[in-house]
Amino acid sequence: MTAGDKTTGAELAALARVLYEHGEHSGEQTLLPSVTQSAVDYVDAADFAGITLVENGRLTSVAPTDPVAGRLDDLQHELRQGPCLEAAWADQKVLVDDLAGDDRWPRFARRVLDETPVRSILAFQLYRGDTAMGALNLYASAPHAFSSDDQETALAVATHASLAMHTARRGDQFTSALASRDIIGQAKGIVMERFDVDAVAAWELIRKLSQDTNIRVADVARQLVEADHPARQRDLTN
Repeated sequence: MTAGDKTTGAELAALARVLYEHGEHSGEQTLLPSVTQSAVDYVDAADFAGITLVENGRLTSVAPTDPVAGRLDDLQHELRQGPCLEAAWADQKVLVDDLAGDDRWPRFARRVLDETPVRSILAFQLYRGDTAMGALNLYASAPHAFSSDDQETALAVATHASLAMHTARRGDQFTSALASRDIIGQAKGIVMERFDVDAVAAWELIRKLSQDTNIRVADVARQLVEADHPARQRDLTN
């Protein structure tokens, strides 16, 4: 897009289709770089973008468009403070017009001003699931960079990204469930052959072993298959 152009509804609709297709067919690993690059492409003021994910209390920074974005995310993780963490945990939107005059996260602001060219930050919460959340982080070198139009466009990108991420996560979970089912089926066959029992008895043995060892059924099954056919299991997981 040309500087100063306003993103149209048709362009956002096209972006929604692209992100949805990535989420449905390519999975989250392919989707996330598309999200951050789209944020820079569609939000006129954004120079850099990244995503902060919080899953089971663990922070990760993914798909930065530039080392500057990666450094901003790393600083927030290191200092455990900053607008992107606040957006991920609590607020739907966090705007920093000028880090030089913002006193909400003093240690973070000082480090950013010393180590990067960034002056403005805009972060939107991304919804992923009951145990996971995140933020889409947009960074600009100029102070007061994000206009009301930029903020509206960024919200649209974040909304489409959230929906696409939900689709990708659902697809990844489905693929993982299929793989687990196959492994459990193989393990049942091994138990049936080794102990001369039927499928129901084999399943009960695997389930009891899972309970006794406090290990997931799929992991117990994987260990049984790996012990019986290590070469085959390596082929399945490679």
